[in-house]
Amino acid sequence: MYHNPVLLNECIEGLSINPEGIYVDVTFGGGGHSRAILEHLTSGKLIGFDQDADAMQNLPQDDRFIFVNQNFRYLVNFLRLYKALPVDGILADLGISSHQIDMADRGFSTRFDAELDLRMDRKSGLTARQIVNQYSPDELKKIFVEYGELKHSFRIAQQLVSARDAEEITTTTRLKEILMPLAERGRENKFFAQVFQALRIEVNGELDALKEMLLQTTKVLKPGGRLVVLSYHSLEDRLVKNFVKTGNFEGIEEKDFYGNLLSPFKPLTRKPVVPGEEEIALNGRARSAKLRIAEKKSDE
Repeated sequence: MYHNPVLLNECIEGLSINPEGIYVDVTFGGGGHSRAILEHLTSGKLIGFDQDADAMQNLPQDDRFIFVNQNFRYLVNFLRLYKALPVDGILADLGISSHQIDMADRGFSTRFDAELDLRMDRKSGLTARQIVNQYSPDELKKIFVEYGELKHSFRIAQQLVSARDAEEITTTTRLKEILMPLAERGRENKFFAQVFQALRIEVNGELDALKEMLLQTTKVLKPGGRLVVLSYHSLEDRLVKNFVKTGNFEGIEEKDFYGNLLSPFKPLTRKPVVPGEEEIALNGRARSAKLRIAEKKSDE
């Protein structure tokens, strides 16, 4: 089961679709957003990216659609290959799909007993099991602070290191048993969600890939083209917010001689768009979603 697309109408409105334009869905997943984009195209084209081979079970049989089974960090290369430059709009839904969570053997969910894997692309090398068993205490501490935003990251690292000295940690259940004493009472689910998030981001190099993709949008979007991004945690949202406002990830504002902000984008959402209560009731994973929309400035 693939998820219902989050904030679907808002995403489609944000793209402001030209029926003859070229669009990119860099996170195809279950194809919900892609199908909605295709409904608005006449002679236009849509290119979908997804590094997870499971996404290929959902491809629309449509001559206007091209699928690329690759990480979106290779955006420019493949758009060049398919002679699809420049494009009118790019959509990115950065959430992990319900399908990935529900596939117990992938190890994405804290609900199932599974191998410590967490790879989006099963052809890639690094797994969560390797990180947990081979990273130094300092490396573990760093990922739990930076990617999990966890307070007791040093204690988490120490707990893992002393447990693995006795026996290799191989499953999600064993990982939870080891760390359970450090989880705050009543907030265990949130704690483990942060632990798994930190490992998943490290396994998949998610933030680096996101930065690479965002930097490429300035090269591939035509003036007036739209960038529509859905993020699900503060680390991603901060990168997207800073990038569309200032053109860099630190949020450092650079201005021209006349005091105008030098940035390739004009943000169209001052605050992120968030789902209403009704959508959250129907789709729990929408709860943390934040949508930002920006328009590429003309290259004067």
